[in-house]
Amino acid sequence: MFFHYLWFMLLPLFGFRAPVAPIQKQLPKEVPVLCFHHIRPDTMRHLSPYSVTVSTFKADMKILHDSGYHTILPDQLYDYLTKGTPLPPKPVMITFDDNDGEQFTIAKPTLDQYGFKGVFFIMTVTIGKPHYMSREQIKQLAEEGHQIGLHTWDHHMVTKYTEQDWVKQLDEPKKMLEQLIGKPIPYFAYPYGVWNQQALLELKKRNIKLAFQLSGKIDPTYPLLTVRRIIVPNSNSPQTLLKIMHRDFH
Repeated sequence: MFFHYLWFMLLPLFGFRAPVAPIQKQLPKEVPVLCFHHIRPDTMRHLSPYSVTVSTFKADMKILHDSGYHTILPDQLYDYLTKGTPLPPKPVMITFDDNDGEQFTIAKPTLDQYGFKGVFFIMTVTIGKPHYMSREQIKQLAEEGHQIGLHTWDHHMVTKYTEQDWVKQLDEPKKMLEQLIGKPIPYFAYPYGVWNQQALLELKKRNIKLAFQLSGKIDPTYPLLTVRRIIVPNSNSPQTLLKIMHRDFH
């Protein structure tokens, strides 16, 4: 027994090492990111899959508040994913696409009621047009602590862009919105949630910190540029929304 023990102790001197189990890097826990588009009157009978009624939206916000959720913004999510910066208990991100006017007249007061902050991805071709937010409203959102994000010029899929398209669809809208709110905007949402590898390279080249898709698979090389979101449908009850959040983000 003594010689077995002595041999074991001398192994390192001859260059032998006991096998070491590989260390598995644990990815940060995903944060639920919700996506809203249109908020329509309760009387509207036919809703698109991208629409919720006023009552549904308000009920969703109420149950998030009553269940102890705290909204976070992209800066917080980025620091959490890259540096492990702690988040508040039960974090959730609430995002809005396309610049619809109801996002200011209905969503914002509801968010304010619960002390929530949202992320508004602006399709810049719509600014100031009927039924869409104005420059002043977008600026007010930013001044009140909400995040303004990029959602292209006119919602064409990034998978079809040429180099000149990237200038028109991202570079110019980015410059315009940054001048409007007086802050850098390093956050982007893909139209239709669709992306490809070339888009990831273009966004990285432009120093976009986070880009948001829908419920597709996260890219293992560029997880920060393929952050998942779920569209909140009108057909779900608030209780179902909580179950889906728990199921889809882990």
